[in-house]
Formats: sequence, C-alpha cells, structure tokens
Amino acid sequence: MFLPVEADHITHRVSKRQPIRWIHLGILALVCSALSVVAQVNLDRMQQLATSRYGANTANTVAEWRELIDAIATLPDDKKVEKVNAFFNRRVRWQQDIDIWGQDDYWATPLETMARRTGDCEDFSIAKYMTLLLAGTPIDKLRITYVKAQMGGNLSNRYEAHMVLAYYPTPSADPLILDNMVDMVRPASKRPDLKPVFGFNSKGLWVGGAAAPATKDPGAKLSRWRDLLQRMSADGLG
Repeated sequence: MFLPVEADHITHRVSKRQPIRWIHLGILALVCSALSVVAQVNLDRMQQLATSRYGANTANTVAEWRELIDAIATLPDDKKVEKVNAFFNRRVRWQQDIDIWGQDDYWATPLETMARRTGDCEDFSIAKYMTLLLAGTPIDKLRITYVKAQMGGNLSNRYEAHMVLAYYPTPSADPLILDNMVDMVRPASKRPDLKPVFGFNSKGLWVGGAAAPATKDPGAKLSRWRDLLQRMSADGLG
C-alpha cells in the first residue's frame, strides 16, 4: 500500500531515517523540471575544481569516476547500474546532513559528495543518477524514488523515509533498485522492505509504481533543486 500524497503537507526531511511524514506532491514534483544538465558538461573543469577546491584525494576520486563513466559507456544498462551502485557505495559513507553540512537538509552535488566521501540517501541517489546519465543511460529509464523503508526486519511495523534510484528497462517493468543501504542491486519485487511513494526525473513524476506519469509538466519551482542545479553547473555538470 503506497503512502498517500497530499497537497497540504510537506515533509521536513525525507532521508534522515525519520518516521514518514506526509509529502507535498506539489513541492516535490518540482524536481521534475530539471536534470537535463548533461547536455553540456565540462568534466575537465570538474577535475580542476576537485584539485583546487578539495585537493589531491578528491581529484583522484573524480579521475576514477571519469574512468568509470568511460569504461561503462558501451556496457548494457544493467551492468552500468551494478558498477555505478558499487562505485558510490564503496566510496561514500552514509551520514546525516546536519553532521556533514550543519544543515537539516542539503542536496550535495556529485563533486561535493565525492569530496566529503559522506552523504545521505539523497546524495547517493543524485550522484548515481547523474553518473548513469553521463554514461548514456536514457533518462526515461531512471527515476529518483522516495520510498517507505521497513526498518528492523520483516515483522517490524516501523517505516522510515528513504530515497533510492530505480532503473526501469521499460516503463512497466520491475525496476532495479540502487540503494545505499543494500550493496546488491535487486529488482523491486525482491525488495519487499521498500514501498514506493513516488519517483521522478526531468520528464515527469510517477506516483507509487505506476507505469504512466501523473504529470509530464510539473511547471513549478523548487528552490533547493534550483540551487543544486546551479551548483552542479558551476562544477561542470551543465
């Protein structure tokens, strides 16, 4: 059973392992207006910024990330998904935004995530999403997805808000789930601990696990997402 989405409520945090709150469809749909940033990228600039802003260790990580993108570009999408999931899960440690950034909610750019080597589930999902786009995975197959995650085992009644990246071979297919809490990429049908609330990309928003988008033109603005896009563009991803 999917979590209801109501227009008069908004969650303060979605990925900090807190109990689920009502989610504002109108606000969160706004993220669908973006992420066409891969049209113009300058990864050399990103490499330079990694060195000048964060130092040699981050520059090495970004170089490894670029090598990954090149290496997987010709692979089938399911192999890309596995390698991208492993890349970030092995290099980035989960931590709350308040501990990383001193803020309750901060969406990090991929460069920031690689520099800190820490991030919350939003940061993992954003970094994996952007990497797959850069490696040539069609955007229609990717949805950043908010879920209810069952915590404490099969008999637990405790659910917490979480974000994952879902890869759909076709719009109605059983998606593969890229999750920072589980290293192995599994089909959604093998992840009964996750209940989809909605997923989005730059082309639309899907409620629950629906094959057809609830909207193809959200037409609104999200200040946090605009800020993220601007920062990603400044990093060379746009």
